[in-house]
Amino acid sequence: MKDNTYKRHIAKTITWRLVGTIDTIILSWIISGDPMTGLKIGMAEVVTKMLLYYFHERVWFKINLSKDGETLESRKRHIAKTITWRLIGTMDTMLLAWFISGNPLTGLKIGFAEVVTKMLLYYFHERTWYKINYGLKSRTSD
Repeated sequence: MKDNTYKRHIAKTITWRLVGTIDTIILSWIISGDPMTGLKIGMAEVVTKMLLYYFHERVWFKINLSKDGETLESRKRHIAKTITWRLIGTMDTMLLAWFISGNPLTGLKIGFAEVVTKMLLYYFHERTWYKINYGLKSRTSD
């Protein structure tokens, strides 16, 4: 049977990017006070974050975190994925916001604001996708 996990990871990449971009645009607009700065940062992230997120998904798909033959509980795995993704995502956001706004403090503010909003959004995105079987041959119970 054909491996459909690539399709799943692409679908997850797209849905997460939609959620993440909307969050970035709103936060960047509020923090910078300029809706165009928010749009520029959000649109720049579409490209960088989709590539970074796809590779993050592929790496985590290959990681086997098991203890004595037992797979890591899905909620713990999702928390670990949330933390690693947020580290990558925050660095990307801070650098893009700094570059686009021309102000390193604006980049830091936007990056730190996103830590809270994006971790919550990402965790619920992961939990939602965990319940969706798209692209999976079979699933073991949680």
